[in-house]
Amino acid sequence: MEIIRGRDALLSMVLLSFLSCATALLTSNGVNFEVQALMDIKKSLIDPHGVLNFDENAVDPCGWTIVGCSHESLVISLSIPSQNLSGTISRSIGNLTHLTKVLLQDNNISGPIPLELGKLPKLQELDLSDNLLTGEIPSSLSQLKKLQYLRLNNNNLSGAIPLALGNLTQLTFLDLSFNNLSGPVPKLLAKTFNVLGNPMICATGKEPECNGTAPMSPSFSINSQNPQPSGRPNSHRLALAFGTSLGCICLLVLGFGFLLWWRHKHNKQIFFDVNEHHHKEVCLGNLRRFQFRELQIATHNFCSKNIIGKGGFGNVYKGYLHDGTVVAVKRLKDANNISGEIQFQTEVEMISLAVHRNLLRLYGFCITSTERLLVYPFMSNGSVALRLKAKPSLDWGTRKRIALGAARGLLYLHEQCDPKIIHRDVKAANILLDDYCEAVVGDFGLAKLLDHRDSHVTTAVRGTVGHIAPEYLSTGQSSEKTDVFGFGILLLELITGQRALEFGNAANQKGAMLDWVKKIHQEKKLYMLIDKDLKNNYDRIELEEMVQVALLCTQYLPSHRPKMSEVVRMLEGDGLAEKWEASQKAEATRCRANEFSSSERYSDLTDDSSLLVQAMELSGPR
Repeated sequence: MEIIRGRDALLSMVLLSFLSCATALLTSNGVNFEVQALMDIKKSLIDPHGVLNFDENAVDPCGWTIVGCSHESLVISLSIPSQNLSGTISRSIGNLTHLTKVLLQDNNISGPIPLELGKLPKLQELDLSDNLLTGEIPSSLSQLKKLQYLRLNNNNLSGAIPLALGNLTQLTFLDLSFNNLSGPVPKLLAKTFNVLGNPMICATGKEPECNGTAPMSPSFSINSQNPQPSGRPNSHRLALAFGTSLGCICLLVLGFGFLLWWRHKHNKQIFFDVNEHHHKEVCLGNLRRFQFRELQIATHNFCSKNIIGKGGFGNVYKGYLHDGTVVAVKRLKDANNISGEIQFQTEVEMISLAVHRNLLRLYGFCITSTERLLVYPFMSNGSVALRLKAKPSLDWGTRKRIALGAARGLLYLHEQCDPKIIHRDVKAANILLDDYCEAVVGDFGLAKLLDHRDSHVTTAVRGTVGHIAPEYLSTGQSSEKTDVFGFGILLLELITGQRALEFGNAANQKGAMLDWVKKIHQEKKLYMLIDKDLKNNYDRIELEEMVQVALLCTQYLPSHRPKMSEVVRMLEGDGLAEKWEASQKAEATRCRANEFSSSERYSDLTDDSSLLVQAMELSGPR
């Protein structure tokens, strides 16, 4: 009898506990408070693609696509990247107190960062980068004791960096680059942090009038984005800022005019003129000029044990700068060789023009009479090509994230960079992975700049066998669609875990990778494509979708391939079904009409324009 009473008491306690938890999730009106908070977030945002398909009458928000939940059905993640959202972030986000991850990057969200974000005690990742956010960084973020990953870069944030951020002991990655921040940089505990592109930041914090109004040294602020004033500055300060800007523009115009005159007088092409005996630091944008001796020490005199990569133009060494920063130093094989010189100039100028979270940035360079070196941040996870062969293998979710990150980097080069850029060697070895396995497109050595009026360039064929588009091999003409083809092969490498160049070595897989994939897809045996290391740990629907995107990207005629903006949308789950259906109908029509003649096939290989332009090197005249 006592046992029965004890059991009944225990059941009653469990039931009361459950009811109390359920009641805690309800507002006074009987509505799930997390649903209410998410509805407030939806109302404050403008959603052109309808991704915020919330139902205010829902009891449980865990079925919504952008929401992640715990086993206890509590909202722990909010992920809405790259959906062209605008509007503001609702203060009700602070009511989602179980959130561990908030990812709203690459949208058009404006307004201030809500102070209520500091009320999320479990938050570990916060990414608000590539938006239009204004105002100051709220000091309430310093209350996020579990925060590990914080990106606020590429916004219009102003004011000083809160000193209290230095108290975040768990923070390992912080990116505040390309805002309008001012004042000194506090001592931060993050292993990796970036404040580049903030012209009003004080280099050391010891400068006189270090409050955002004191002028910075040219080497620190040149080629950075102009700060947007916050609030309503008085007319004197506005006039001072206008006069300073006008003076800088005049100096730049005069300097550029003198450079053109000097080049014309000496009748030769140059990129920049520095030499090893000129000790004053020379910077291109935010790039630093390193002394050769400094890089010798960093790499232990370019010891072979420090080699982390080899390419056609030289070796890449791991190195440690005097302040402990880990870098990758690319040393050209023959600095006197004209191709090596062009490669060096190309990479320096290319990366100074293209700044994006999914593009490899450059720390600096070194140039002497006999040496050409480039200094990059060290990518701890190496290249995709290496990671596909390493153990433990990349999981399916990481492979999808790598594909999307690489696509966004190429999208920036093709459609958001001015002038647009063709990479020309898209492959797994040129996609690098940072500490968080975020994809970073590297090696712009084969890239070409294009004017908006041109659709392609004609040049000697360069690239990697297995990744080269057919029109590039046959005509020497490259375009954005050449990169799209290479990206399609990269997707197949991520799916199969095999390199396109090595494919066919196995006895049961003869021939080119693309032909084999098409055959397997027609036979509806996609399970044969998947990397054996993944076993059954992948989503079959997502696998089919990624194969379809890869096949769309690798179509024979460049005009039939999608643009990278379309590729990004398809990888995000938007528009793939329609694109694939249209492609299949077009393919059926072509089959009924038999094959094109050779001349007809190649007449369309120039894609969108019949205009041919001569090859141009980035170091030459524009």
